[in-house]
Order: sequence, then structure tokens, then C-alpha cells
Amino acid sequence: MKEPAKKPAAKAAATAAPKKAPATKTAKPKVAGAPSAFSKPLTPSKELAAVVGSDPLPRTEVVSKVWEYIKKHKLQNEANKREIIADDKLKLVFEKDKVTMFEMNKYLAKHLKN
Repeated sequence: MKEPAKKPAAKAAATAAPKKAPATKTAKPKVAGAPSAFSKPLTPSKELAAVVGSDPLPRTEVVSKVWEYIKKHKLQNEANKREIIADDKLKLVFEKDKVTMFEMNKYLAKHLKN
């Protein structure tokens, strides 16, 4: 009897270059329990505290509370949902009458400190 012919795919795999080891990260490993920059509690200014409260909060929580305030007071422009129309409290934070949701974090950062 004849031997079965070898499959070409098996031969190609045998002659292929060996796989490289995955590249290692050069970043520092995270220390267990160390807060990230986003989860570190920050103290809001008195202007921002009128909207989110005066307790230190992580940046993510501040943004969530500002959005709660915006939706509760219906300050989102109905025609352009990306635009926020500032009321008296938010004018002190945003420094102008209207901001886009993309600009909002820039203004919030000015009112948060360690």
C-alpha cells in the first residue's frame, strides 16, 4: 500500500518562523488599593459645591452629579442635546451661558482641587 500524501498546510506550519514572546509592559504595576486619578476624592469649589455638595468626591462622581442636576432642572437644549444651558448656579461654574457636554469637564476641572 501507498503512504498517504502529506498535507501542504502541515508542511507550511512546520517551516514557519517561531512565534515571538509577547512584549512586556514597561508601565509600573498598580499597587493593590491605590486609587487611580479618576477615583481620587477631590474637593469642589464653593460654586461647584452648590450643585454637587461640599463633600470630597471622585471626578467621575462629580460628573454624574452634575448630569443629575442638568436633567433634574431640564438644562439640556432640546434642539441640540449636546448643549447645556446654564442656570444661575452653573453659570458660576461654566463662566458662560451655554457649554457643550464636551467642554463641561474642562470647566469642572477648574473647580476641583486635592
